[in-house]
Formats: sequence, C-alpha cells, structure tokens
Amino acid sequence: MVGAIISGIAALWVRSAYSKYSKVASASGLTGAQAARMILDQNGLGHVKVEPVAGQLTDHYDPGAKAVRLSESNYNGRTVAGVSVAAHECGHAIQDATGYLPMKLRAGLFPIVNFGAQLWFPLFFMGIILGVGTATGQLLIQLAIIAFAAVLLFHIVTLPVEINASTRAYGLLTRYGILGRSETEGTRRVLTAAAFTYIAAALTALLTLLYLILISRQ
Repeated sequence: MVGAIISGIAALWVRSAYSKYSKVASASGLTGAQAARMILDQNGLGHVKVEPVAGQLTDHYDPGAKAVRLSESNYNGRTVAGVSVAAHECGHAIQDATGYLPMKLRAGLFPIVNFGAQLWFPLFFMGIILGVGTATGQLLIQLAIIAFAAVLLFHIVTLPVEINASTRAYGLLTRYGILGRSETEGTRRVLTAAAFTYIAAALTALLTLLYLILISRQ
C-alpha cells in the first residue's frame, strides 16, 4: 500500500512538472530533436540516431540500436520540457560511449532481472497456497525472495545511471546555450521529478522485499 502511494506521488509529480514546462517555449527555439542532435554531435556521437517514438513520456536511449528516441511531442516541440528530456536521453548515450560503469552493470543485470521479475510472483503465490508452514511452501517463498532481490538490485543500480544522466543534461544544456538562465529552474524541476520516479521505484521494491521476508517468517 505504501509503495503504491509513493509510486503514485512520483508519477503525479513528473506529469505535473512535464505538463507545466511542455507549455513553456525554450528561448533557443530548438526542438527536442535539434537539441539532441547538437549535443550528440558536440560529443562526437554523430553515429547515434535521433528518432521519434509514439506515446507520451516514452523517451529513452536504446544502446543496442545506438538511438535516442523521443516522444513525438518532445521530438517536435520547442519547449523547456522537450529539450530537457532530450538532453537527459543524450546523457545516457554519452554514458554508453564512455563506458559508464553503473550503466554497464545495469545492462549486464537486465537478463537476470527480467527472469526474476517474471518468476517471483508465481513462486510466492504457489508458496502461499501450499502454506508458509510447509517445507515446500517455505522453499518457494524463499526462492521468490531471491528472485525479487535481483529486481531490487536492478532498481538500486538504476539510480546512479538516471541521476547522472540528469546531472549531465543540466550541464549540457547550459554549456551549449540551449537554455538560458531564466529557464534553468524549469529544467531542474523536470529532471528532478524524473529522477524521483526511479527513487520511488527503488523504495517500492525495497518495501515489497521486506514484505516478502516478513511473510516468510510467519
């Protein structure tokens, strides 16, 4: 319950900040796509593509395809939110190019975490059905805890990746004059709200793991 509340607050915060600053025009007049292209080229990443993707807040960097993908409103929009999000995704591209260790670690964990994320709930559910007091039920719940611990680890490793990308984004936007001094507050709010969603996800995962451990000891 607490985890759901934290996640809900995080989602509301990021949507509120994004909605507000997606209506504020950037002084540079650059679209998110143009800002991304400028940042990538300035950092020797001309080979990294900038592509539109359907949906809202679907922006991401694809390390396999070497592509920064921006939601259509950010790709075409000339707003503070658009260029801020574009710079954040470019921060991930720079992390990838420079071999940023937490990003490499997250990529290595992903297959394991993906497996654990699909497995933990069926194991936990079967353990509850069979009974916490039975040997088989206890074993299944313990396996569920191990599987979910991998999910929590992924969230923890993700935190420095996202926070570093936001920090880089702020520096890039100001260094290249994409945002003026009067726009920095909006950029900070958008990037901070986005980072908080990952903090909330990690806290929610931690609370879930503690709950599983508590159930296993009953």
